[in-house]
This record gives sequence, C-alpha cells and structure tokens, in this order.
Amino acid sequence: MEHQADAKRMLDERGYEGAVIHNQNPAHLLEKAVRDRVTESYYWKEQCFAINEATLCDRAVEMTYLGGTYGQQKPTPFICLCLKLLQLMPEREIVLEYLHQPEFKYLSALAAFYVRLTFDSKDVYATLEPLLADYRKLRRRTKDGGYSLTFMDQFVDDLLTKDRVCGTSLRKLPHRSLLEDLGQLEMRESPLGEELDEIDNDVSEHSHGSERSTGTPNGNGFNHERSSSPEE
Repeated sequence: MEHQADAKRMLDERGYEGAVIHNQNPAHLLEKAVRDRVTESYYWKEQCFAINEATLCDRAVEMTYLGGTYGQQKPTPFICLCLKLLQLMPEREIVLEYLHQPEFKYLSALAAFYVRLTFDSKDVYATLEPLLADYRKLRRRTKDGGYSLTFMDQFVDDLLTKDRVCGTSLRKLPHRSLLEDLGQLEMRESPLGEELDEIDNDVSEHSHGSERSTGTPNGNGFNHERSSSPEE
C-alpha cells in the first residue's frame, strides 16, 4: 500500500513539489495512459517495489526485449523500468554508466531512452550519437504481442529522428543543423568518413591509371585516345 501511495504522489497532477525535468513532473514525460497501465501492472507492483539505482540494474539485466505496451495494452518491463527511472531521477554519471557499460544491451537501451526523455537537446545528440556505431541486436515487442528484430544503432536513430518511440510521444528535438548553426554542436563526422575517403582515393587512382593507359598527353595537357584504325 505504501508503494502504491508513493506512485500516486508521483503521478498526482495537483500540488507536485518535487524536482522537475523540462519544467514538469518527470513522470509526466510518459503519457497518462501509459503511466496508468504501468502502475496497475503486476510487474510494477512486484518488481519495481522499493528499488534504487543499483537494484534497478538487477531488473534491467533480466530484460530480453524493449517496447512500450502490447496486446491488451500490457506494459513491457522496459517501459515500467523507464517510469521507475523517472521516479528515481539518478545522477547523470549513473545514467551514463548504464549507457556505456558493454555487457547488458537492454540496460544501455533503457538508458538511451531515458536520455532522450530527460536531457537537453544538445546533450541528447552528444550523448546518443556515439551509439550509432553500436550494432548489437535487439528484440522489440510489437503491439500485437509478437517480436521484431532491430539493432542498437537503429533504435538510437529512431530516438534522434522520430516523434514517437516505444509507444511514447517524445519531446520535439531541434534539427541537428540548427544546433550547429547556433554553435551548440560541432559538425558531426560520419564514422564511415575515413572508409569513404579511402574508397574515393582508390577510385581516383584507378581513374588516373586508366587515363594513362588509354591516352598520351599533348602539349596542351589534353589526352588523346590511341587510334584503333588498321593503319596503326
């Protein structure tokens, strides 16, 4: 009963006096329908009772998929633990530790989702973009109760480009180029940049080699193709 009372105080829209994120009760970063489903669920009542930042990890490492709600609007452990994180509001260093630990990919995905919900726009880009080079496989629970395959980089790309992920409406994220123009972000270099440069160099060298083999430069610097007439 005490746990239910704590949840009700967190979700109460009247007289909330706790810490805020984006000028609102952190729990309200999830839609009311989702919050209600979560706090009514067995998983919330049994697995999210009296846990802290450390014991939340024990729950997160047990996850085998991500998602919002499925079937008859049943909430996933992923979205339940997200609401718990919003309730706990861990220090940024703890969130980054969740994000960057290499062993438990669903804990990283949960932290990425929390970052998208709670961090400032420029910090969202700066924190999540390195995970665009993370190609670990993830399972996503679909609305019909099935599963689909995705990858960490695709999940993070969705967080950076879509307005709705895991059944949750996300706060509008300014386009990256706007933050670059404002001097808040440096221009992003693609992780494939060096490989693309090498390919360009190989193509250029091959092109020059072909020109040397099919023509000879005249005094004006132009190449003339060799005649293929029988007279030659």
